[in-house]
Amino acid sequence: MTVASNVKQCLVTITGIESQLSTLALNSLDREAQAVFHEAAMKIETVKKDLQYRVLELERQEPQYKGS
Repeated sequence: MTVASNVKQCLVTITGIESQLSTLALNSLDREAQAVFHEAAMKIETVKKDLQYRVLELERQEPQYKGS
């Protein structure tokens, strides 16, 4: 597996985690738990944006990885 493939797979995983944390925040009845899940989702969003940027950089540097 190439570096680009690994980064893209990590991005997919992080996106799923972000979605799960958001769902937990919405479905939790405990206000403190809601806040913790929401904060974690926001931190994961930052990581996701960094990975998205990295994917774009990899595709720019190595055009053969674009779209794969």
